[in-house]
Amino acid sequence: MKAIILSLTIAFSTATSAAPTLLVTEDALATFSASEQTPNLFDKAYQKALARVERSMKEGIVVPVPKDPGGGVTHERHKENYKIIHDAGVLYQIDGNPEYAEHVYKMLDAYADMYPGLPLHPERKNQNTKSDGIGAGKLFWQGLNEAVWLVYTIQGYAAIADTLSSDARQKIETQLLRPVADFLSIESHQTFRRIHNHATWSAAAVGMTGYALGDQALVDRAILGLDGDRKTGFLAQMEQLFSPDGYYTEGPYYQRYALMPFVVFAQAIDNNEPDRRIFEFRNAILPKAIDATIQLSYKGKFFPINDAIREKGLNTIELVYGLSIAYGLTQAPELLSIAELQGTTVLTGEGYALAKAVDEGKAKPFQFKTTLFRDGEHGNQGGLAVLRMGDSPDAQTLVVKNTSQGFGHGHFDKLSYQLYDGGNEIITDYGAARFLNVPSKDGGRYLPENKTWAKQTVAHNTLVVNETSQFKAKWREAQKYWPTIDFFESDADVNVVSSTMENAYPGVVFNRTLLQLKLPNTAAPIVVDLLRANSEKAAQFDLPLYFDGQLVQLSGDLKMNTQQVNVLGNNDGYKHLWVDGQGKLGDSLAQYTWLNHKSFYTAHVRAPKGSKVVLVRTGANDPNFNLRNQQGFIFRAPEKQKSASFVSVIEPHGIYDPAAEFTADSSSQIQLVEHVAVEAVDLIKLTFKKGETVVVALAKDADKSASHKVNFQGKNYQWKGFYQVFRQ
Repeated sequence: MKAIILSLTIAFSTATSAAPTLLVTEDALATFSASEQTPNLFDKAYQKALARVERSMKEGIVVPVPKDPGGGVTHERHKENYKIIHDAGVLYQIDGNPEYAEHVYKMLDAYADMYPGLPLHPERKNQNTKSDGIGAGKLFWQGLNEAVWLVYTIQGYAAIADTLSSDARQKIETQLLRPVADFLSIESHQTFRRIHNHATWSAAAVGMTGYALGDQALVDRAILGLDGDRKTGFLAQMEQLFSPDGYYTEGPYYQRYALMPFVVFAQAIDNNEPDRRIFEFRNAILPKAIDATIQLSYKGKFFPINDAIREKGLNTIELVYGLSIAYGLTQAPELLSIAELQGTTVLTGEGYALAKAVDEGKAKPFQFKTTLFRDGEHGNQGGLAVLRMGDSPDAQTLVVKNTSQGFGHGHFDKLSYQLYDGGNEIITDYGAARFLNVPSKDGGRYLPENKTWAKQTVAHNTLVVNETSQFKAKWREAQKYWPTIDFFESDADVNVVSSTMENAYPGVVFNRTLLQLKLPNTAAPIVVDLLRANSEKAAQFDLPLYFDGQLVQLSGDLKMNTQQVNVLGNNDGYKHLWVDGQGKLGDSLAQYTWLNHKSFYTAHVRAPKGSKVVLVRTGANDPNFNLRNQQGFIFRAPEKQKSASFVSVIEPHGIYDPAAEFTADSSSQIQLVEHVAVEAVDLIKLTFKKGETVVVALAKDADKSASHKVNFQGKNYQWKGFYQVFRQ
């Protein structure tokens, strides 16, 4: 692109470029024009934008009347149009080519002719219900997409506005831009007043429109809320949607989606009203949120908790914007390695500086850390524990979900967990039942099975009582309660988190402690899991464990259903589970081994005496094939018990190389797992085949100052604090 940039210097001397008011500053444009060599990532973004705009210019203006839901032809056309408007505007700023400005104008003029006569979108089904408060759109089936459209479109307009006649500007502003801004705020006031990612997108759209049109009233409406009292609006969203650690209450998937309106609007605020010091607001919550978004991932993919599309990762455009802005604020070299993973940047001054630093070899590996991300505005509503053994992207990572509900996108899965190892997901979470923007799958919406399966408790690796979901699967009730984080600690060899949940089921309290242990006699860290439940009334306790891989070894007397399968239950997700086999656990240790890529994993499980195990997979009562295949075990304690304890140990071991026809250590190295509750403590003893033993001692009280002494199998165990690991 060197030759292009050199020719642009001449273009700038003969053409009048627009005065940028949003993300691209005059200083940035001066840097672009003065550069003799364009950084690689910036050039990739430039070439992509150029290809999109030139393709559109050849095609001509296509602005169809909206009629399709997500994924449909008109929906995708309007999505592509806002990208074209944005890209053509930015290219005009960079190149000064009047053809780009003309193309933006023609497209905006076509929208200005159409928009005033548009009714609400014909596919607005279920978009104005009281349960979710989400408003319908006009250009799109939901108002959220309308807000995204305006965030992009207003940047394109701001870039070329100075090239237009006063009549052209008046038409576009009065027939299109202001009406969309008013529709998103005044007419859709229920959504605009929410503390929710939809309202954040709307606030960004309205506020950025205010800056572009020189309308401070619109800016204040966005920042301070419709009533100007800061109870709603952008500042309120920054205060209430993030915890002090930068964790977004709806989870990582929606954190990356909500991140873009937060950071782009904040950048526009900073460029236009630097005295607001928006990036310092609430102890620099936005830079923290960008860092947290990266931390909440594994091998480039976000942890798929709550309503999450599992394929989303660090290369999403939202984080591309966030990363460039974060680098502009911090110049942290660790961010550059994430930019290398993304393989692109944005066409702003911050994106240019980031790309230049990458070319200069300044990148350092990003440090993924063991962290407890507190949840809630004040950090007192539980939290997401991310336990890592090592700081490499593929280090073993245990994700323990002890968060608050996360509003309507939350799942009923308190105290559940996922496990990643060697770059792969081992113990899985289903995520959302949705095929985003696939018209044949309910228009790309969340599928009915999202409610009947994905959100239900049995779809997750946590306790189910009486075959019912936590909080009766009512999110507004669940929003009132969250787990108590009793203990969290991390060091080089041991990571521990322990939490307690009340009110998920009437009269039931359950506690879960997970440890990630690095032992000298294991090739990889192991996970030790103790779940204890107590109920005022006798109940049935189920503990699911979902895994990814091929089963290779099963212990015990399992009766497999090889000719015909039945459905496990009737409601609360159980109706979607086929029973592949079942059997009694008896008094012996249950051991199940599966192969995941090139490693073996064995789950060692001790459940209450008389328990049984059910081997299950999804797909029952799913005539439209909306559910993905997922397999797992459900460990079921005997009925009519008031308490139950489940002990699980997940052990990675061995190697399988099909190309070299080589297999080693495919059998577990743990011979026996024993559990005993003695006085106020639990002892879990692991005996390895070579004779070594490890005893994990856990107190029921997480008091760090308390002293404990117990005798187990003729040996005394003494320690101070919540836990101790004894190696013998």
